[in-house]
Amino acid sequence: MTLQPHLANAVVTLRPLAPADREPLYAAAADPAIWALHPAHDRWKQPVFDAYFDQGLASCGQLVVLDTATGAVIGSSRYDRSRVGFDDEVEIGWTFLVRSHWGGPTNRAMKQLMVGHALTGYRQVLFVVGQGNLRSRGAMVKLGATLTDRTQEIEMVGNIVRHVLFTLDRAGLDAGPLGQPL
Repeated sequence: MTLQPHLANAVVTLRPLAPADREPLYAAAADPAIWALHPAHDRWKQPVFDAYFDQGLASCGQLVVLDTATGAVIGSSRYDRSRVGFDDEVEIGWTFLVRSHWGGPTNRAMKQLMVGHALTGYRQVLFVVGQGNLRSRGAMVKLGATLTDRTQEIEMVGNIVRHVLFTLDRAGLDAGPLGQPL
């Protein structure tokens, strides 16, 4: 299973991150309100974003999210294996979307594509969410992911931040909202 696929549906198109994406992706990420509840609350600043972008390129799992209808860059997400606890799981995370795409079908459409693809090569998907990031935690529940008792302590913005872990497997995908048509 490739960690940088090309995936698309009627709502979003996902493709591998490329060096030329730095400026359009930064334009999408430069809104401080996107990061207000996120543990990396300063990711809207150019130097902080540049480090995030460079890590995404190096990860070989970062995807750019495009609005399928307009072709506009509206965010990014990543497949990652560095923080998983088991060989049969892959993380989906490092996700952000522009605020104009919050609350509608975009996150669900993106996660539907990514989770479906991930489960062709792994038993389950892992989501690592800042314990205090209520927006992301609510999104995980809305998508049908299960909160586990696993946690991770991760350094962010000079502080150690506790993260909670959600999982989703094939049965959960098929039975939950991501298993339903858009």
